[in-house]
Amino acid sequence: MIEIKVPSPGESITQVQLAKWLVGDGEMVEKDQEIAEIDSDKATLSISAQEDGQIKFLVQEGDSVDVGAVIATIDTEVNRGNKIKDKSIKTKEISLAAGQPTLKSQQDAGLMTDVKSKDITLEMEEKKSSQIEEPGLNISPLAKKLMQQNNVSEVEFLTFLKGYRIGKRDVEFFLSQKDQISKDSATVTATATAAATFPSASSFWPGTRDAEHKKMSTLRLKLSERLVAVKNQTAMLTTFNEVNMTPIMEIRKKYKDKFKEKYGISLGFMSFFTKAVTEALQIVPGINAQIDKDEIVYFKYADIGIAVSSPKGLMVPVLRNAEKMSLAEIEIKIKELADKARTNKLTIDEMTGGTFTITNGGVFGSMLSTPILNPPQSAILGMHNVVERPIAVNGKVEIHPIMFVALSYDHRIIDGRESVTFLVKVKEMLEEPSKMLFGGKEPVEGLLGL
Repeated sequence: MIEIKVPSPGESITQVQLAKWLVGDGEMVEKDQEIAEIDSDKATLSISAQEDGQIKFLVQEGDSVDVGAVIATIDTEVNRGNKIKDKSIKTKEISLAAGQPTLKSQQDAGLMTDVKSKDITLEMEEKKSSQIEEPGLNISPLAKKLMQQNNVSEVEFLTFLKGYRIGKRDVEFFLSQKDQISKDSATVTATATAAATFPSASSFWPGTRDAEHKKMSTLRLKLSERLVAVKNQTAMLTTFNEVNMTPIMEIRKKYKDKFKEKYGISLGFMSFFTKAVTEALQIVPGINAQIDKDEIVYFKYADIGIAVSSPKGLMVPVLRNAEKMSLAEIEIKIKELADKARTNKLTIDEMTGGTFTITNGGVFGSMLSTPILNPPQSAILGMHNVVERPIAVNGKVEIHPIMFVALSYDHRIIDGRESVTFLVKVKEMLEEPSKMLFGGKEPVEGLLGL
């Protein structure tokens, strides 16, 4: 009998919450198979089985447990019995197979080989074709526009969905919509995705007076405490500006294929914003600072936190020394961290130690907002959606894609002059991207590394 104990998620953490069982009570599990997820006040971690056997739960989902406590047992004897049984069955199958008739001649064998070869070739061609062609998903016009703006293909989106872990709630939703699925499977697939993104989405449709009570996760509780603390313990203000996105959109349109061919990743907005921020932080170093008791700490490096949405809530993984990264390196690292966040694979080290944060509410359609500080950091930049607006250019009214940007900052250590100067510098670099390298002396190709 093997005991499954709660591992320590990190220093100073003594209690966690059992977020979800990934297997059923009484099921057979294999060694190294992930069996449960636990939430601490910093991250979500998974627990794996130490041996093959039958698992028995000792705690339920949502229970708070101490680090080192036993949450389940694995009966390894049950598995040994099954292995002996399986071996016996396989022995019988081999004996039966030994009595099968052989091919009548070498000609028959050659014919079978030829047929198999053709089948394999056809299968490879079909597989290759399916990888190239778009899968033809049933996507709403608004969703398709958002995907196009962010250079996300249907194949990439489908790949992400295939990596999504199916849970109990997803199966229950499928069963409740089973009849409708047979009529319009594509539409229900999209609806099921929404249900996975927004918890218990289907339960809000019936016109009842029911209410659902759900215990807050340890991560959500800690996040709530931190957000309230920010409001109570900082002098937070927000300054705004607007950015003409025409230059960046023209660069993306002109170089996106060449960029993806060389680096294997799409060229998005986030890399431009991250690069602009790291350059502006060197001009206004007071933004890249934090209060430590009665001192102000000025960082000589830029560890940029990128806020991403995950099934567990908002996560902020950190790009270490982003000031040294190229646009391609930024894009690759952001994608890596975002994938980890959405699959609950982020480590505590990957989410701590940031000096500045960027959050993009525009992906959800936000026009303008006041982002809240990510303590102990002193500033955060909020990006928003891109909308065509009339603006004055050289004395004439023109239509351009405009994004409103917001900088929230701690007025205890950052003055209005510094905050406005910083945001203006970010705006200038985004509207003239070549300024991000050597004062504008290098061409755009140098910025892109092409």
